[in-house]
Amino acid sequence: MEWLIPVLIVVAVLVLVGIYLWATYNSLVQLNVRVDEAWSGITVQLKRRADLIPNLIETVKGYASHEKAVFENVTRARAETLAAASPGEAGIAEGHLQQALKSLFAVAEAYPQLQASQNFLQVQHSLVDTEDKIQAARRFYNGGVRELNTKIKVFPNNLFARSLGFTEREFFEVADGAAIAEPPRVQF
Repeated sequence: MEWLIPVLIVVAVLVLVGIYLWATYNSLVQLNVRVDEAWSGITVQLKRRADLIPNLIETVKGYASHEKAVFENVTRARAETLAAASPGEAGIAEGHLQQALKSLFAVAEAYPQLQASQNFLQVQHSLVDTEDKIQAARRFYNGGVRELNTKIKVFPNNLFARSLGFTEREFFEVADGAAIAEPPRVQF
C-alpha cells in the first residue's frame, strides 16, 4: 500500500504533463493555421495588384509609349512578385515592385492628359485600395507570425515544439524600407 501514493503522484504528474502537451499542441496548430490563412490573404491581394498592373501599363503606354525601359522594369518586378514562394522572397520582390511603380507614376506625372483620363483614375483608385488591403493583410500576417514564434520560443514550449514539427515562421517585410515609408504617389 505504501507504493500506491508515489505511483499516484507519478501518474498525476504524467497526466498533467500530457494535458499541457495536448493543449499546447492544439494551440500551436491553431496559430499555424491562422498564419497560413493570413499568408493566403496577402497572396490574394498581391495577385489582385499584379492583375491591375497590366491595365496601368497599357493606360500609360497610350500617352508615353517611348518609356519602354520603365514598362519593362514594372513588368519584370510584377513577374518577380508573382513568382515569390516565401515571405522573404515576396518582401524582396515587393521592394522591387514599389520602386518600379514609383518610376511609372513619375512618368505619368509628366502627362496631364493621362492624369485626367478616367481609365487612369480608376486604375489608380483600385491600386490605392489594393495597397491598403496589402498593408492590412501584412499586419495581420506579421501579428500571427509574432504570436506563433513567441509561443514556440518560450519555456517550456521550446523544449518540445520543434520535435512536434513546429518551426518559426518568416515575417513579411519589404526589402526596401523606404518603399513602405514612401508608397507610390497616387494623385487624383
